Amino acid sequence: MKTEIKYNLKLLLLVILITVMGSCKDFLEEELTTQRSLDFYKTEVGVMSLSAGTYFQVLDNPFGGEVMFSMCNSGTDEFHVGGDDSNGVWNSYDGGLKSEVPPMNTNTVATDDLWNEMYIGIGLANLLIESATKLETSNIDIKYRSLGEGYFFRAYNYLRLVAQYGDVPLKLESSNSVEKEFSRASSEKVLQQVIDDFTHAYNLLDNVGAPMKLTKDAAAHFLAKAYLLRASEINDSWNLATKQSDLQNVVSLCDEVIANHPLATNFGDLWNYTKPDGGNEFLPELILSAQFNQDKATEGFNFQPVVFTARYDDLPQMARDLSGMRPYSRLAATYFIYGCYDMVNDSRFWKTFRTKHRLNRPAPGTVYEKGDLGIMYVINQPGDTRFPNIYNANTIIDEKTGKPIPNVFVTYASQSNNTLLSLHRFPSLSKHFDAARTSVNDNRGVRDMVVARSAETYLMAAEAIIRLATLGSGSYETALPYINAVRERAQYQEGEDRSAYTDGGAAYPFSELVWDTNNRSFMPENSYYESNNITETTEKTDLHISSFMVLPEQDENIISELGYSNTYDRMLCFILNERSRELAGEYLRWEDLSRTKTLITRARAYNPEAKANIQDFHVLRPVPQSFLDGIQKDGRVLTADEKQALQNPGY
Repeated sequence: MKTEIKYNLKLLLLVILITVMGSCKDFLEEELTTQRSLDFYKTEVGVMSLSAGTYFQVLDNPFGGEVMFSMCNSGTDEFHVGGDDSNGVWNSYDGGLKSEVPPMNTNTVATDDLWNEMYIGIGLANLLIESATKLETSNIDIKYRSLGEGYFFRAYNYLRLVAQYGDVPLKLESSNSVEKEFSRASSEKVLQQVIDDFTHAYNLLDNVGAPMKLTKDAAAHFLAKAYLLRASEINDSWNLATKQSDLQNVVSLCDEVIANHPLATNFGDLWNYTKPDGGNEFLPELILSAQFNQDKATEGFNFQPVVFTARYDDLPQMARDLSGMRPYSRLAATYFIYGCYDMVNDSRFWKTFRTKHRLNRPAPGTVYEKGDLGIMYVINQPGDTRFPNIYNANTIIDEKTGKPIPNVFVTYASQSNNTLLSLHRFPSLSKHFDAARTSVNDNRGVRDMVVARSAETYLMAAEAIIRLATLGSGSYETALPYINAVRERAQYQEGEDRSAYTDGGAAYPFSELVWDTNNRSFMPENSYYESNNITETTEKTDLHISSFMVLPEQDENIISELGYSNTYDRMLCFILNERSRELAGEYLRWEDLSRTKTLITRARAYNPEAKANIQDFHVLRPVPQSFLDGIQKDGRVLTADEKQALQNPGY
């Protein structure tokens, strides 16, 4: 008899839904199958198929929509609404952010979207653990790998859940009947389970196949992340007994991962995407990636290439094109981003944001031709009086062509009270750009998404060392080698062209679209020199920090603005700033600020829409109303008071 596998999203009913598992790419090439007998998952092929489906559900599927950026990037110091307000509620923290978010349109992320996705993945992981445990096979490698994958995926999803919601239901077995009675396990209990599961994964997985497959190093990286979360401020009401040992574990685990995953030589190499499955998707720095490709027979796609894209096609002399991306304009950088980098010596901003667009629709009768500079963003600093207005149309001359640039936007103007924020104009974060899509308006990317890379591992180790020093174990200075490894990679090297730029827009030759590529807006230049107003140079720059007693000017400015004075607050602020410089737009920020309880202070200081609304309770998300309405107690629906008791404070 066949058992239909299903999951009731409304009720958090973790039933066996695995019969609809598909595939994605490379190693995920199992065939989409429906309504299989559970006996299938007692075989090697069945367990491997279940594993492939779980990879897709846990790693790939979240990047196919608007959940990830809404709940991991919006509403922070780094990003605010870029123009399209479909998910503005997750940025502004207004009255709509509650147990049931009222949709602005069909793109609005519901309160239960992430919750449901995570619990579907947990249901799959539970079945994978059980199936691999029971698997009778002479191929012990398949058994151990599948079991390690199951433990990893369960831990990964619970780590995401506890970071977003705090206390959550803990379900550790698959279900073959409807279950309606659930309670929320404490964060302490959930995190212990996460740590136990990642430890099992660490002991079972080998170190072969990164970044496509789960590895021992991937388990170590996320185990370190779990320890760091447990030791962070959001858990200070109960974490004292484990804090020091947890932080020591973070450092040792990170050291292990770092030894196997050297940083890419150039920060720009990470984002130099020239074609699907190209070299930048297999760099040793990458620990784990969500896999996508151009095979239309596979399930899933990557929506993220369009999320951070600014409008450019509504400006004079410009047209939408494949290399410019479809401009969804969901998120724009805040002025925190414009102020946290050393714009002269740190290459990371200039390799993360697109600041020039190639003119691709010259108006008849004008001096312009395709290939001229059409849009330029000048990221200048306070006190620069060169530009009278935030938007300067046809008044700034391009020194290369002698022609006025049709559209120039600047961060600071001498005669205007406007800002880029008020104009909804911004340089696009381009880490996820992908011009290998099938058409100009296609929002389905095929580029892999980085889930973990060792630059973050370095910074987790540094943060743990700083926390240990505050506890009286070691010194702050011990963290410097980890921080300097990341910063020195970000320096300009001797002979490097500081005006050179690339992003995934350069992948346009690998699209199936037949088009005139002279209509591209991608331009392999940035506005480094126009922004910094310095003479051209190819000298090496220096970002090395010799002592925490003397922090970079940009960090001192931020520390002063946020009102920090004691040593620990200054050090934590610096680490969070460094995480922004390195990891901006990589779906980490909200959880970083939540766990360190710095979300409120930073959002009020730098996020214009969040400033008036964000409150202390916003460090956790509302528990979905669909869950509260669906569960029961002693065979009956919950009363209003019982539902409120299960809700996070403030909602």
